[in-house]
Amino acid sequence: MGIADDAVEIRARGWRTMAALHAMIEAELERALSTEAGLSVVEYTVLEALSRQDGWHMRMQQLARAAALSPSATTRLVNRLEDRGLLIRILCADDRRGIYTELTPSGQKLYERARPVHDETLERVLADAAEQPELLPMVEALHDVARVG
Repeated sequence: MGIADDAVEIRARGWRTMAALHAMIEAELERALSTEAGLSVVEYTVLEALSRQDGWHMRMQQLARAAALSPSATTRLVNRLEDRGLLIRILCADDRRGIYTELTPSGQKLYERARPVHDETLERVLADAAEQPELLPMVEALHDVARVG
């Protein structure tokens, strides 16, 4: 195995470690959010993105990027959240094809109830992951990113 092959293997190992940590976090968040707030991780992500708009709204494309979803998956998700009364769609006055989304008061209330569940679960899972030597460097890197950001 040459130097280039070693570098590829190191990157692949890093990717597998990151994927393992992500799967661990997502599984616990999914369980906790579903149990405590009746939300999936992606639903929480949408509510969280909209809550940061400070009473404003987001275009559907922005929401798709924030939730890492395709446009069609975003539309289906927005439909479900709208049916639950958690957000509303607003047609853009300047561009009739433009659609915005905005949290309703119920959506804001549910987000506020779910946020501590999300944050406490994330903190717990990262603490547990830090106890595993193979995951510790990834957890430390996440903490480093948080300190810089």
